[in-house]
Amino acid sequence: MSKYKTIEPVQLVEIFKALANEHRLKIYNILTTCCAPGSSCASDEVFSCCVGDLDAQLDIAASTLSHHLKELHRAGLIDMKRDGKQVFCSVNTEAMQQLQNIFSSQLTGAKS
Repeated sequence: MSKYKTIEPVQLVEIFKALANEHRLKIYNILTTCCAPGSSCASDEVFSCCVGDLDAQLDIAASTLSHHLKELHRAGLIDMKRDGKQVFCSVNTEAMQQLQNIFSSQLTGAKS
């Protein structure tokens, strides 16, 4: 039995809608590999990036980045935490694990 709660079908739809956008998918991919050696991330959290660091990696307006982060957060894919003037985004590892479990069970033919 998994320690993770099951994602409801309605939530899955929201997750897939959020990731169906090219920019949001790119942001999510950056967050899953964030804080590689040589980056300027200042947080100790795993899979975490400062919004300013994300902004430097993308060719979109700050307001557009903010919108995409809001959509990823609303879908439950990322968490956001303010630390003074900085906002740190991190991957919701529980949601990531659930998605991995769903796709793994589909590949092996197991039922969830």
